[in-house]
Amino acid sequence: MVTYLNRRRRPRKGHGTSNGGGRQSFGALDLGTNNCRLLVATPSEVGGFRVTDAFSRIVRLGEGLARTGELSEAAMTRTIEALQICADKMERGCVVKTRNVATEACRQARNCEDFIERAKAETGLNVETITTAEEVRLVLRGCLPLLEDVRPHALIFDIGGGSTEVLWLSLENGDPEILGWVSMPHGVVTVSERFEAGTMSVADYQGVIEEMQSYLGPFCARHNIAEAVASGAVQMLGTSGTVTTLSGVKQKLQRYNRAAVDGAYLPFDAIERISARLRDMDCDDRAAHPCIGRERADLVVAGCALLEAICHRWPVGQLRVADRGLREGILCELMGVANDVRLGASVGGGA
Repeated sequence: MVTYLNRRRRPRKGHGTSNGGGRQSFGALDLGTNNCRLLVATPSEVGGFRVTDAFSRIVRLGEGLARTGELSEAAMTRTIEALQICADKMERGCVVKTRNVATEACRQARNCEDFIERAKAETGLNVETITTAEEVRLVLRGCLPLLEDVRPHALIFDIGGGSTEVLWLSLENGDPEILGWVSMPHGVVTVSERFEAGTMSVADYQGVIEEMQSYLGPFCARHNIAEAVASGAVQMLGTSGTVTTLSGVKQKLQRYNRAAVDGAYLPFDAIERISARLRDMDCDDRAAHPCIGRERADLVVAGCALLEAICHRWPVGQLRVADRGLREGILCELMGVANDVRLGASVGGGA
């Protein structure tokens, strides 16, 4: 659902119906189980778009959802506060067209509609809960520029707060096509809530990896992915806070730098080494790392377990890191950027 914004307040001085450069602004808001994230952008003269404003806040909308089946009052209040900031940013940026989507937490929660109505009443934003299939399609569209044409197949994964999705993709003849995808009810929030204060023993860690294999194994067999990996025909790309965090740790960044992370390569041996080190730290030590921080300190080990499960199943050797995905896919569509994705017959319900 695309929204054409009607501003509730008179534009501030210096703000008209477009940005200062005369180009229309577009907005893309991604409300996940853990994060609320916004991009505001204008079309680029050379294709694509230029980001003019951005916002990201960990809101933990899905906190306690696995236990109660509902979004908690505290989580909804935190999230609406973040949504208000997004609404203000879109107004200041004179956004004329936006798409605001919610994913796994809202798909699962019994009180999702009440939350959506409250968010509309308090912030003026229309938020739509999209299907997993639509989320998969948009993530792929946003990540396409990072895929290479040297291998005919790709595995793309997105480790979220409430779920993890893996896509199997054909790139033959330069015509991207999703051959199948699988969504698993394991995300960094849902897994970490099972363990106290973000601690996870080696046995617990291996248990999570084994749980993931019950989903990954049948998916792999159904599409003969292992054979393609063994022949060297597969590239892997990961889009999630887990892989961007590990990339920052590997590069020893003193503060997170998207330009250094987006498009970087992360070898599997580095993933295993860094994951073991983070698992052995206590929560305070992880929080002190400049690429992790307090808000992610209790989540990152769960993300490492989910990531290692994927790496163990498909030993490609390295993955490319994407600090992009759903929001970029939305912006491409709003602006009509030519990043076409052909959907295989299995996409509607996963495979």
